[in-house]
Formats: sequence, structure tokens, C-alpha cells
Amino acid sequence: MRAMLLRAPDQQLTLSDLPIPEPTQGEVLIRVEVCAVCRTDLHLLDGELPNIPYPLVPGHQVVGTIAANPSADLPLGMRVGVPWLASTCGRCPYCNSERENLCDRARFTGYTQAGGFAEFLLADARYALPVDPHAPAGAIAPLLCGGLIGYRALRMCGDAERVGLFGFGAAAHILAQVLRHQGRPFYAFTRPGDDAAQAAAGALGARWVGGSDQPPPEQLDAAIIFAPVGALVPASLRAVCKGGTVVCGGIHMTDIPSFPYDILWGERKLVSVANLTRADGLRFLALAAEIPLETEINLYDLEDANQALADLRAGSFTGSAVLEVAVS
Repeated sequence: MRAMLLRAPDQQLTLSDLPIPEPTQGEVLIRVEVCAVCRTDLHLLDGELPNIPYPLVPGHQVVGTIAANPSADLPLGMRVGVPWLASTCGRCPYCNSERENLCDRARFTGYTQAGGFAEFLLADARYALPVDPHAPAGAIAPLLCGGLIGYRALRMCGDAERVGLFGFGAAAHILAQVLRHQGRPFYAFTRPGDDAAQAAAGALGARWVGGSDQPPPEQLDAAIIFAPVGALVPASLRAVCKGGTVVCGGIHMTDIPSFPYDILWGERKLVSVANLTRADGLRFLALAAEIPLETEINLYDLEDANQALADLRAGSFTGSAVLEVAVS
């Protein structure tokens, strides 16, 4: 099968011919239709995540169909989505308290096991989520990471009314639609001078749009940081009111600079989001169909994965990059 392989940090992916894996009991073999590209893939390329098992096939926003299933609990041909969380132990205190996202023995698609930048991948059948068989596959893929993490981050904000979004990439594009659907005003903070991202936020109904170096016109009840920039933590704490919540939505962030205690004081809360649960996935995908959510996608061939990653790093597009893997 064709696959894009990461052999070492700070290297480009190489197009490789790998054997098609064979599923064992509890696994399914998935024929990949598409796989969206995520900023976490850039962290892998840059060697910023711990214990990366090179060589590795990245990709963790996978849409495809069941090609083989030894246990037959998912029918052949069924379309599924494979997210970042690939499997958990099912026995630890976290798994037994509806917090499987924190399992110490969790495995992750496209990180600790092979991902979707390939024509086939193996997945734990328990973590293959049913998705709309009729919607375009490329429109579904960005929901499986940016959408899910944004949804979990928003849940951590409770019933906050005024919500700030720091960084307006793929995740914020999706979450803005959820907030609009819920009738909650949102405020978009972009890189200073990023006119395209600011225009996209305005088109989605942002109450206010500005650079991350600007204060909002009024204090916020919560802020979600999608950009992996530690300096945004004190900026967002200054933007929220007393009792407000700041949620860090990324898996990696640059160092957070020191800040005065008084911007945290007043029962402000600073929390992070780690991974997702299957329940998150099922609830969010149902909500996505109900709204319905629209994703802005930029399509690339599998062989052009390096260009997609470079364009993501440069901020050359709005929305999400999606690799078309299946050969028609």
C-alpha cells in the first residue's frame, strides 16, 4: 500500500510501499478514503512530542470503510471515522470513571501507532466511530480532531456566555458554528494582521474580531486557546472576567511566560484539554449532523502531504487540509 512515512524528526515524509496490515481479534482494517491534516502532525514532524516511534505513518482524522473485520461486529463496507484516541486499557481508574482520555496506557492514531496517511490502517473496533455514509468524506475528516477537541474544550467552559477563541484555524472554524447554533456570542483573536482569518471569523458571525495583541471590547466569560503559543495564556487570563475559565486546547504549547498572580486571582480557572472520549465523539458527531456543521477544506493528493503540511505551517489557507487517499 502507498503510505507517507516519517522516518526521523525535522525530515519530510517519504512516499513508501508498505505491506497491508492484517487485523487480529478486536481490530478492523480500514480502507482510507481521506485523512485531514492537523497541527499535531507538525509537532510530530518537529519532534516536539515525547517518545515518537520512528518510522511512523502520521494522520489521525481518518474517514474510511471497513475492509476486514475478524470479529464481524462492524459490517464490511461500513463507513467509520478514526480519531486521535486509538485505544485505552479499559481497566484503570481513569477508564472506570468515564475519563478514558487520561488513560496512561492509551494509544494514539498516527503517533503511537500507524495513522491515516496511508491506503489502509488498523484500528481498535471500539474506537471506530460511525459517520454519515452519504456526506463527502473530506467534509467529515476535520470533525475528528479539531471538531472534537473544540467540543470538549467548550464543555469545560460550562455555561459561559461570551467565549473568546484564540487562534482561528480549523478547530475554531468548527466551534464558531457550534457557538452560533447555541446563541452564544464569540470573539475571535488571530495573529496580528491575519486578514484572511479575521474575515473568516467575521463571516461566521463573530461579535468582535481582532489580533491577539488587542483586548476585547468587553470581558469574556471564557476563552479557548487553539494556537500553540504560551504567551496567549496571560493574554487570555486578562481577557476573562472574575470566575472565568481559560482552556488550553492543544497537545503542545510553547513555554508560558511568567505572569502576575492578580490576573489569575478572582477565581479564574486555567485548564487543559487532553484527548477525547468515545462519548465525546458520539455526542459531537450527532450535534454536527443536527446543526449541520460545514467544514472548509483544501484538498491534496496523498503524495502531496508535505505540501499540505508546509501550507498549514505557513497559514496559507483557512479551514482544513485534507489528503485524498483512495484511488478512484
